[in-house]
Amino acid sequence: MDEQKYTVNAMGEQCPIPVVKTKKVLDSVQGDAEITVLVDNETAVQNLTRMGKNAGAEVLAEKTSDREFHVTLRVKDRKPSVETTEEINCIPDVKGDFVIAVDTATMGRGNDELGQVLMKGFLFAVTQLDELPKTMLFYNGGATLTTEDSDSLDDLKSLEAQGVTIKTCGTCLNYYGLTEKLKVGEVTNMYDIVETMAKASKVVKP
Repeated sequence: MDEQKYTVNAMGEQCPIPVVKTKKVLDSVQGDAEITVLVDNETAVQNLTRMGKNAGAEVLAEKTSDREFHVTLRVKDRKPSVETTEEINCIPDVKGDFVIAVDTATMGRGNDELGQVLMKGFLFAVTQLDELPKTMLFYNGGATLTTEDSDSLDDLKSLEAQGVTIKTCGTCLNYYGLTEKLKVGEVTNMYDIVETMAKASKVVKP
């Protein structure tokens, strides 16, 4: 059976409405399906992401403009669910007051190929945290992770859509010739990087 595609327009809706609308479609799906939900706030993205993961779906989220976000749920071999009256809990903003600073495209020392695999795993693991970072900073070699051809773009776009601020050092992008290839977040400078770290409750470095 070909993959079925659905679009749920929940623009202007607050939780639990986007989740309720999406769950109704998800429960009716049979086989392979892709459900794209349109919302206009980060909290809705967070709640849809949590619901989708709990339902066993692959979830991708992207910020398409200042007030529009697309959350895509992909399921395989799905069987229609019996409609239930389970309670839907709306979680508040789940960002914590901490910063993740990434200064390299590899994680750890020893083998760069392994380090790249570990870094990809690290950034994916960040998307699974119950409390997301407030800001993620990328500088030196880490600047390559937010640019074209990065294996972690989907995870970083998902984090951005959930309200995490993604900032990449402009000097670093220029040094690596990647200024025009930034694909997620915004360009920043060293003064802002220092200020962001200084104000954070804690700074995590992979």
